Amino acid sequence: MYPILLEIGRITVYSYGFMLALGVGVSLILIMRKARKEGIDEEAVLDLTIITVLSGLIGARLFYVFFYDWDYYRLNLLQILDFRNEGLVWYGAFILGAAAALLYMRIKRLSFWRMFDLFAPYLALGYAFGRIGCFLNGCCFGTPTTLPWGVVFPGLDLVPRHPAQLYSALLSLGLCAFLLRLYPRRRFDGQVFLAYVIGYALLRFGVEFVRENLIIWGGFSIAQVVAAAILVIAGVFYWHRSQNAVGSGPIGKD
Repeated sequence: MYPILLEIGRITVYSYGFMLALGVGVSLILIMRKARKEGIDEEAVLDLTIITVLSGLIGARLFYVFFYDWDYYRLNLLQILDFRNEGLVWYGAFILGAAAALLYMRIKRLSFWRMFDLFAPYLALGYAFGRIGCFLNGCCFGTPTTLPWGVVFPGLDLVPRHPAQLYSALLSLGLCAFLLRLYPRRRFDGQVFLAYVIGYALLRFGVEFVRENLIIWGGFSIAQVVAAAILVIAGVFYWHRSQNAVGSGPIGKD
């Protein structure tokens, strides 16, 4: 794999960090273009993006530290601040990023359902970039396979494995395309965002079956247990809002 993308003197560009930054940058450009087209306050969109990304990174890191490798990090606390390689979990990013976004939108009196609908397709897009970064970094690899597209991760062993990172990236790109098509056809505020959450939970639950991961209960990984819970909660919200659908309104009004 290629954990280091390039080195210029003392400057080292890591593949994982570069792809994360690229995903945020591309997604932000597309979100701003969409906001401009729909007459949405671009400054509010930019502020919300910055707040969500920074909070999401912190949440993703803390989730990984406490739920995946606390035995190591409790003895190496300063390593918690090292974001150069792997060690970020989407669920943590979602929880803390969404909480920070909700707080900001409440202060600015923005409709969080409508704003989340705007962001949803590009969350899927950014996630795809991040998973490509995982592949280049050689983390989040899959289980052994005899399929012809199995990939050997040199830093691990010489056994061909499922490129689970690329599965996630491709599925997430498909989810992004679906959400972009759904956005102008949405029947109620929050439909696109909830469709994203449901779609992500389904793809994550499925990909985990071919991903090397910690099994905690009944043959399922931590990610699958959380995905199942999120799927149920998002499904209930989707059903409830669809039953009370009143159409979609402006971003700046609740």
